Amino acid sequence: MGQPINVVRKPSSKPGVARFEINRTLTGTGHERYRAGGEISGDRPPDELARRLIATGGVTGVHIHSNVITVELGAGASADGFEDIIRELYIHYRPGVTPSVTG
Repeated sequence: MGQPINVVRKPSSKPGVARFEINRTLTGTGHERYRAGGEISGDRPPDELARRLIATGGVTGVHIHSNVITVELGAGASADGFEDIIRELYIHYRPGVTPSVTG
């Protein structure tokens, strides 16, 4: 259940920076910045996305503004697979996962 996000990787003029544009806004008109090693305490979609990207191990920072996601990479790190992480942000039930029933 959930709807995949359309993701397009865009070129960046800065080495070590990956940039993605998506088909929905995550922050409205605000900017959100996250650093590896810093606390991400929120439960909003941009907070969760930053947590997932930083958890890959090669990310030093994430900046999200509306529908643009900029990822700063550590030395030798790659952004391969980030499109899937972003695309699946709103996918809640995956094959083999049984949804919980509350009542």
